[in-house]
Amino acid sequence: MSPDTTPALLENRTYEEISVGETASLQRTLTKEDIEVFAILSGDVNPAHLDEAYARETPFHHVIAHGMWGGTLISTVLGTRLPGPGTIYVSQQLNFVRPVGLGDVIHVSVSVTHKGEKNRLRLACVCTNQEGKAVITGEAEVIAPTAKVIRPPKALPELHLHRHERFAQLMALTVEPEPIACAVVFPVEAHGLRAAIEARHAGLIRPVLVGPRARIAALAQALELDLGELTDADWINADTEAEALQTAIDLARTGRVQAIMQGDVDAGALLRALVHRQHGLRTHRRISHAYVADVPDHGAPFLVTDALVNIQPTLEDKRDIVQNAIDLARVLGMSPRVAILSASPVVHSKLSSSMDAAALCKMLERHQIAGGIVDGPLPFDAAINAEVARLTHPDSPVAGQANVLVVPHMETGDMLVKQLHLLADADVAGIVLGAQVPVILTNATDSPRTRLASAALALLLAHAKGHLDAVEAIDANP
Repeated sequence: MSPDTTPALLENRTYEEISVGETASLQRTLTKEDIEVFAILSGDVNPAHLDEAYARETPFHHVIAHGMWGGTLISTVLGTRLPGPGTIYVSQQLNFVRPVGLGDVIHVSVSVTHKGEKNRLRLACVCTNQEGKAVITGEAEVIAPTAKVIRPPKALPELHLHRHERFAQLMALTVEPEPIACAVVFPVEAHGLRAAIEARHAGLIRPVLVGPRARIAALAQALELDLGELTDADWINADTEAEALQTAIDLARTGRVQAIMQGDVDAGALLRALVHRQHGLRTHRRISHAYVADVPDHGAPFLVTDALVNIQPTLEDKRDIVQNAIDLARVLGMSPRVAILSASPVVHSKLSSSMDAAALCKMLERHQIAGGIVDGPLPFDAAINAEVARLTHPDSPVAGQANVLVVPHMETGDMLVKQLHLLADADVAGIVLGAQVPVILTNATDSPRTRLASAALALLLAHAKGHLDAVEAIDANP
């Protein structure tokens, strides 16, 4: 996102060198990124410039550039070409004649009309579009430099726009489903209570707060969170974490809530309670965890599983991990393409992840896994990069377009997810799968967008429960 033509050298024109009638120009094509960068820098988020649906209802019927975007191009000519480095802006008068739309090619020209005292110049300024029609006219007054400058332009940092659009698509899926009742376990710390209240305001859950009521109410007051809409039925007093945890599980077992959200309770204790044989929320499936990753520079969201629950999963565990992830992907409207990750692209007896990958592919053939396409072993780059896949796995139905990544064990999954978050600026929303109800794990480092996305996953899974239960019944009785 730099001007279409950048001088190899910056060379100014001093006041003595400049003649009346002298001109300079540049050309620039307006892109969506130009508009977005200008909005970020200026804070002008007028929807006429950024929202296509809104813009269609305006007199122009399409997105247009900020008027001052063209003004900055005039400033560029004055500061880099005529007079160039050393120029001091005094005043600028502009007339906005026509709108500038996406794809318009703008020719910017300045022409010296007057030389005055104290090195002052007046310049006529005109911006025209690809049809030769004026879009901006005006006049600038500057103080021209007196010292000659010839130097290379300073290298600028690269600018990348990171868009977290996939979670917006996820939230769009939650417009129609009714909010679900969700037990929030011991929300006595800020991040847990905030996550619950934010999800309530977004219309995702009806929180049932399970914990010490007075302590929770005091925390809400300190955080300025509105609990006024909660009724007595939305509060269940529990003095300890263990009591709150078992109460929440009992609420799910009896159908009073359709999801559970972690508050200030240890994740390990929560998971152990979920898998308790008599009092937990076990199903026919192995419980697993999946992250949905929104990586700004990647074309589509993808799932990473299991990075949180199963430390060293067996082959049978991985079968359930894969099936849980396929079910989630289908709930999200994806066509699941599952890559079983390994360091090796071929099956090797000394690399267990490659052996498991081959076995899982065979399980798909024998209908022990259903609902998606599975391939492996696949290295990470071949799984997600189309060019690498073309060179190394040209016949794979998954390579280069995987949207479910199954890691060999929890350690690799944890490192992958943290690398995506910290180095690739990814948003990652997580959910526990395979229990009788979806379970939301919270973290103090979660962003508001991530917290809402995790609650959205729970909502969608809870509403799809009837279908998923039918699939599980088939799995249990093949």
